[in-house]
Amino acid sequence: VLIAIGRDACTRNIGLQTIGVKINEKNGKVPVNDEEQTNVPYVYAIGDILDGKLELTPVAIQAGRLLAQRLYGGSSRKCDYINVPTTVFTPLEYGSCGYPEEKAMEEYGKQNLEVYHTLFWPLEWTVAGRDNNTCYAKIICNKQDNNRVIGLHVLGPNAGEVTQGFAAAIKCGLTKELLDETIGIHPTCAEVFTTMDITKSSGQDITQKGC
Repeated sequence: VLIAIGRDACTRNIGLQTIGVKINEKNGKVPVNDEEQTNVPYVYAIGDILDGKLELTPVAIQAGRLLAQRLYGGSSRKCDYINVPTTVFTPLEYGSCGYPEEKAMEEYGKQNLEVYHTLFWPLEWTVAGRDNNTCYAKIICNKQDNNRVIGLHVLGPNAGEVTQGFAAAIKCGLTKELLDETIGIHPTCAEVFTTMDITKSSGQDITQKGC
């Protein structure tokens, strides 16, 4: 049995206290502003060491690249830590981009959100006779901003591939209307995001009869 409980931030014995850089005493991680700057103006931090940020290698690479461009290339672009596509590669993959529903409610208020969701049945499961209501898809929309998609979640085959494509659309300001206008590729798992019409608030049944 393997228990993977994450990594430790080994910051307590590298001299940060000597130059006055503050750390989160609970986890050893380093708080920074939106430009990866610590409380000491000339000290920056990127990657897994950041307090409250995602522990993902591509995020660290992107943040480092953008930081270098700001410091030495005259750029003003900052790393987007919200609209980060990521996947858990479990036997049934889970992919997400943007806000989780709970965090979105904290940020925007429940009354300003519309959540669309559905169960779905991948075509490749029909011959095998697998349960037709195991896979799940959800989008979270900001009603105050033209129903802009601020969170996308999918549980199903190839969730990583699905999430990666939609992540670019979310970065471009994807809305529910644009999703509805998008023609789906039948019969793909990603198609489900172009046909969603049941909201959580409606309480309607989201079970499916087929692909």
